[in-house]
Amino acid sequence: MVSAEQDLKVRTALKNYYAILHAKSKPKFKTNYKILEPKIKQALDIIKSCELCERKCHLNRKRGEKGFCQVGSKPIVNSYFTHLGEEYFFVPSFTIFFWSCTFSCQFCQNWTISQRIETGIIFDPQDLAGIIDRNSHCKNINFVGGEPTPNLPFILQTLRHVHSNMPVVWNSNFYMSEKSMELLKDIVDVYLSDWKYWSNKCASRLSKAPNYLEIVKRNHMLAFKDSELVIRHLVLPNHFECCTKPIMEFISENFKDKAVVNLMEQYRPEYRAKEHEDINRRLKHEEFEKVIELAKELNINFIT
Repeated sequence: MVSAEQDLKVRTALKNYYAILHAKSKPKFKTNYKILEPKIKQALDIIKSCELCERKCHLNRKRGEKGFCQVGSKPIVNSYFTHLGEEYFFVPSFTIFFWSCTFSCQFCQNWTISQRIETGIIFDPQDLAGIIDRNSHCKNINFVGGEPTPNLPFILQTLRHVHSNMPVVWNSNFYMSEKSMELLKDIVDVYLSDWKYWSNKCASRLSKAPNYLEIVKRNHMLAFKDSELVIRHLVLPNHFECCTKPIMEFISENFKDKAVVNLMEQYRPEYRAKEHEDINRRLKHEEFEKVIELAKELNINFIT
């Protein structure tokens, strides 16, 4: 259970999100037509030499060429449903899981989606918008994956046809390019990040993500300036000193009580984790308690 004091801190940090939930105004994407349309055009231009994520494969996805993520000219949705397992303030969340990812995390718990083992469904933007509207009882539209970034042009097209006044949650690994961050500006209501590492060495070895720290730090700062921010940190065994501690210190220095941090204990060695000795076990209770104590010392606005 979340204490009344902590819930007040969360609501203060996410005040705009809660305001939209209770607003009676027109759907924002109908009123912001002039904002959304140029972004759609720009996004479709970008995938002619794709650099939506920081891998910047520069392949022409409009012609069906495929880079690291293997997403071509058509968007692929793996599943969609009312999610009851997200952070308590997001639930119920209408969650759309996109196929594939820009990472190859060796411990991914959704590896059949992210690593393209499962197949997905190709959607038309108007059809997906209609499904969103039929689930407008939910507190938000939650775009996730895999990773939503390769499908950003399609997501913007979908939002153009949404009639419901629902906040948008961008649930991402935060490896977006600066061009994608500009496209997301003024569109996203809450950025929900998955900040895994501080060490570039760890990121390269365990997620095959080069230059991770510089990119993710930059995008968190941009997101914080644009909208509200919830940071997830899955605590990995044996990564307190190299990753968890410096991430939390950075959060304390830059976001403090103005963002919400979800410290996550539920790591389990999935996918190819057993090939890596440092993460080939579950997290010990005392390891997580050490993280909680640090969060308290740093006065971070956290939940678990």
